[in-house]
Amino acid sequence: MSTFNLNGNFVTVSGEKNLLEYLRDTAWITSVKNGCGEGACGACMVLVDGKPTKACILTADRLEGKHVLTVEGLSDLEKEIYSWAFAAAGAVQCGFCIPGMVMSAKGLIDKNPHPTRSEVKQALKGNICRCTGYVKIEQAVLLAAKALKEKIELPETGMRQIKVGDRMPRVDARAKVLGTAEYVDDMYVEGMLHAAVLRSPSARALIKHIDTAAAQALSGVAAVITAADIPGCRYQGHIIPDWPAFIAEGECTRYIGDALAAVAALSKEVAQAAVKLIQVEYEVLPPLISPQSALAPDAPKLHPKGNVLAKTVLKRGAADQAIAASRYVVTQHYTTPATEHAFLEPESALAVPNRDGTLTVYTGTQNIYDDHRGIVSLLGVADDKVRVISKMVGGGFGGKEDLIAQHHAALLAWRIKKAVKLTLSRQESIYVHPKRHAMEMDFTTACDENGIITAMKAELIADTGAYASLGGPVLQRACTHAAGPYQIPNVDIVGIGVYTNNPPAGAFRGFGVTQSCFAMESNMNILAEKTGLSPWEIRFRNAIEPGKVLPNGQIADAGTAFKETLLAVRDVFDAHPGAGLACAMKNAGIGVGLPDIGRVKLKIEGGKVVMLTGAACIGQGLVTTMTQILCETTGLAASLVTAVTPDTFVTPDSGTTTASRQTVFTGEAVRQAGLKLKAALASAPLSALTGSEFDGEYLGVTDPMGSDKPNPVSHVAYGYASHVVLLDELGKVTKVVAAHDVGKAINPNGVEGQIEGGVVMGMGYALTENFLLQDGVPKVKFGTLGLLRVSAVPDIETIIVEKNRSELAYGAKGVGEITSIPIAPAIAGAYLRRDGKVRWKLPLEGTPYSRKK
Repeated sequence: MSTFNLNGNFVTVSGEKNLLEYLRDTAWITSVKNGCGEGACGACMVLVDGKPTKACILTADRLEGKHVLTVEGLSDLEKEIYSWAFAAAGAVQCGFCIPGMVMSAKGLIDKNPHPTRSEVKQALKGNICRCTGYVKIEQAVLLAAKALKEKIELPETGMRQIKVGDRMPRVDARAKVLGTAEYVDDMYVEGMLHAAVLRSPSARALIKHIDTAAAQALSGVAAVITAADIPGCRYQGHIIPDWPAFIAEGECTRYIGDALAAVAALSKEVAQAAVKLIQVEYEVLPPLISPQSALAPDAPKLHPKGNVLAKTVLKRGAADQAIAASRYVVTQHYTTPATEHAFLEPESALAVPNRDGTLTVYTGTQNIYDDHRGIVSLLGVADDKVRVISKMVGGGFGGKEDLIAQHHAALLAWRIKKAVKLTLSRQESIYVHPKRHAMEMDFTTACDENGIITAMKAELIADTGAYASLGGPVLQRACTHAAGPYQIPNVDIVGIGVYTNNPPAGAFRGFGVTQSCFAMESNMNILAEKTGLSPWEIRFRNAIEPGKVLPNGQIADAGTAFKETLLAVRDVFDAHPGAGLACAMKNAGIGVGLPDIGRVKLKIEGGKVVMLTGAACIGQGLVTTMTQILCETTGLAASLVTAVTPDTFVTPDSGTTTASRQTVFTGEAVRQAGLKLKAALASAPLSALTGSEFDGEYLGVTDPMGSDKPNPVSHVAYGYASHVVLLDELGKVTKVVAAHDVGKAINPNGVEGQIEGGVVMGMGYALTENFLLQDGVPKVKFGTLGLLRVSAVPDIETIIVEKNRSELAYGAKGVGEITSIPIAPAIAGAYLRRDGKVRWKLPLEGTPYSRKK
């Protein structure tokens, strides 16, 4: 046994007990998060005798007589200052990493009350953030140090009149900083059981027999389920239901993450032990690990309809003839890898049966209604039998759109009528959820003697992995944006998505455009060299502008400000002869003729306005944005506005948090409902409206792919961006200048945070991240993914370009995805100007960041 001081109280713990497990499961200290369990992420950072230490790598026997401090043990003054500093700086997004950041900051400031920025970077090197890009976290630590030193009086936040364009602190910042914000794995229900899942023994295996007898006989096991126990539809999927909740006997697995059985038991340890007792008779089959092997004539069919998931064709004009007649032509092959989302919060779900025969499922998701549709289908029950509630979401980036843990927890709870929680380990998460698509691309770009682009042609092959997920729409977006934000009269783009035995590929920030933009923008940089024009000049000559036609046929609207982003970075680009430049466009909204609706309901209760929407906040700050839009519309103070968590029994369906759509769609729904409330306030005070409800809805009307209209409207809006990258004498990125056309910045702090986070994520994609696979099995851990830490982050200058005057969401455009798209080709462009080498593969080779093989 070991005795140590925990937040001012002595505790005695078994010596072999892991500190993180003790803190979370016994002491119920949930500010300490389990992000990886391998000492890599820092989400579990605590102070041990004043030294920042990762709790997941400590056992109690190393703590005898020591002092352990978590966020809960901070003084009241420290809690106030850290909460204020992180909120004021805009340092909080999904929030999962923030308590760990605070403890690293305290460890620094206690020893060095006057830290420099470089010292802050050094202190935070053990903490990973996937959302913010670290810039505002650094600022928050410096603010906190100053406040603690000078004992300044903290200003009140959130009480004054807030409007669109103000730097309103996030409404959930304090709870996230102090660790009181509740994520699913922080939840506990009396009598709750724990689940574990048995996965496939290899990427492709014929499952002959599954024997669960030994697992069922283990003391503490409540249930073991397999495919035979599913009462409803076993196959799930957003668009194509091809993903089975469990692989049945006699079937082949399609990837290493396929589920064979699930266990519910009294503890996590018993559940995991039971899984190991399940006997599986199987035959390992050769996996198809590349699209080329899956397209071979003699390749086995991974799905009944074959190995081709989808094909996208976009043609305008006569590309081949135009290319043949052009003065300059560039043809280049490009390769981009699969990428892991690496959100800090692993997937978790808690399913709780209710006395009335219904089931409530708590989860961290990008769309409660998608989860709901899948779960009721799987259970074979009516819609009103299942309620899905979202807790805080510790990052998503597209990786929390599929059923990963929710359905297994629900199946177990429905079967045994007891609460069941399933939380994936980090390695299990890496194995199971969909990744960014690996792509092979051939791009041809041609121009005349003046550098005016005459045509482009592209062929894209996407590895969609084992299941469809959102592979079809990702391929569409990769193709519809492949020609970039330029005026190109002749385009010929063909994309194909291919099933393999690799982990599924689905939605990921950028949604296919990160891949095709890397190819197109790299071609633009090569073409600039051929023509003798600067990379900036060739882009400006061809840039889309209002009233002109995009390569996909859509006419650019009056709010188009691509040229303005180029002009915003011209001086810095011209001042540095070796600077790299790349540009991008990205849609807001699902578009292409599909239903796309934002919804909100305002209820007046207790003298306040309660906002209700099913739209998910995954760190982007949606509720804060909604609050600002409502306050702008009605003139009400922010202190009179609150919101409820997404809940399928309470909040209207506002679609998924994807496609950079929520600020536009749910934001406009808030404005519409706010206008109704404003009209009511003209004749009565808010207190007199108690019980009233005001609905808002916005439908984005677009044209489908393949429309025969000469100028189809594919999306309701597009954002544009220009990124400049500067290298130092050693070839390291020293500065990024990112100019973004956002229409209108509802909250500049939030917009900057999205840009900074996207830039750093894009840098990782360009330089260090590679999802290594061997025979379809990931050969990476969280700590070896190549995620950038704060010490590798350069100066990032954000330039917000505001031009849109539309009333739609006050002119705002989505910014979440585009921020990560142009950075990889901009970095490649800088290296091209530095050494003349075309780098056609990600992560880029021959750089100071390249890993030793």
